[in-house]
Formats: sequence, structure tokens, C-alpha cells
Amino acid sequence: MTGTAPQRLTIDIFSDVMCPWCLIGYGQLTKALTQLEGEIEAQLRWRPFELNPDMPASGEEQEAHLQRKYRRSAAEGEAVRGQMKAIADSAGVSLVYEGEGEAPPAMMWNTRAAHKLLTWALEEAGPRVQTQLKLALFKAHFNERRNVSDEAVLLDIAASVGLHREAAKAALADADLEARVVAEERQAWDMNISGVPAMIVSGATGGKFLIPGAQSPETYVNALRRVAEKSVSVA
Repeated sequence: MTGTAPQRLTIDIFSDVMCPWCLIGYGQLTKALTQLEGEIEAQLRWRPFELNPDMPASGEEQEAHLQRKYRRSAAEGEAVRGQMKAIADSAGVSLVYEGEGEAPPAMMWNTRAAHKLLTWALEEAGPRVQTQLKLALFKAHFNERRNVSDEAVLLDIAASVGLHREAAKAALADADLEARVVAEERQAWDMNISGVPAMIVSGATGGKFLIPGAQSPETYVNALRRVAEKSVSVA
């Protein structure tokens, strides 16, 4: 496509802050977009999906949660974590605690408030800042092991990417915003999205293509080219 303008695509990513495969999928997608530089430009938008909408405010220790939810042993859990770490490393992202001293327990938290903040950030500041916020939330959860269901933590993270703290606080208290988050999550289920990440790729001339799960960079490259080519043919 030398000499022509890049094809513009929109990628809506249904994802949860607690989901390691969502961070891995983002890393793999980023590698794909680097390969497609000059050929395809993509705008990313993060959509809400709660893996554990009934998680209490107190949270739950991660390994205990996964053993209970998936009925797996501690040894099986260790094997899965090792596999995920290797894939994350290859994707250029980290799931490892990077703070000082002994790592605090890895926890699972309720993410409704985080999704409200992300939805507000998209509306208030646009896709680029929303992605910065999403990555900051991933870092807070996986690398710093902060409680991303805590309002003060969320406000600190919002401020760290340049969002207005008081406006973010108002967003977290907004019942209408919460209703929109719930409606988007319901929409995901209506589209038969039952796991994340799930990426919906849209071309400039319409049409949508669903990419489920965290795929390899090569799979993303092929899928994005397919959507771009269809957009050209329709145009």
C-alpha cells in the first residue's frame, strides 16, 4: 500500500482490569500494529466487561479465587502462571510485581468503579487518554498490587494520566454512568462475548469483525488486513 494513506480502523476491546490475558492481548496487538505501520492506523477504545461482577468490596486472594472458580490445584495454578508470564514477556508486557520489598498478596477486586472511570475517560478525553488510563490500571493491579476498587487509588491513577481529579470523583458517583457501563456489558453478552479480551474491528465503511481471545501478533495482522481490504472493496 506504498504511496497511499493508511487504512483507518477502530478496535473496540472488551476487557477487564483483572484479566492478564487482556494485557497480553494488548501487547500482541501493539506488536501487530507496529508491523502494519504505514498500512493501517487503528483507534483503540476500551469497553467494559466484568469477570467477577459480584466480587465483594473486600476482594479475594487471587489464587484462592482461581482455585475455587476453576477447580484447579495449587500446582496447576503455578503452571498456568508460568505459562502466562512467558507469553507476557514475549508480548512485551509484564505481569510481575515490580515494587520494593516483599510482594503483597495478589488479589482480585471488584472492577465496576474502574470501568466507570474508563467509560468517562473515553467520553471526556478521548481514546488516547483512555488507553493511557487502562494501561495505568493494569500497572497498578499487576505490577504494583494496588486496590483498584478503592476510590482514592482510582483518583490517583486518573490524575497520573492528566485527568481532573474532582471530575473523576464526580464520574465515580454518577448513577447514569454506571447504567451505561451495565448496558455495554449487557451488549457484550448479546453479541455472545462470554470471555475477554474480545476485539471488535470496524472499518471506515462499516462492517465488523470479532477477534476473540489473546491472539498472536500474526493473527492480529492477518485479521486487521482482512478488515481493511474489505473496507477498500466496499468503498
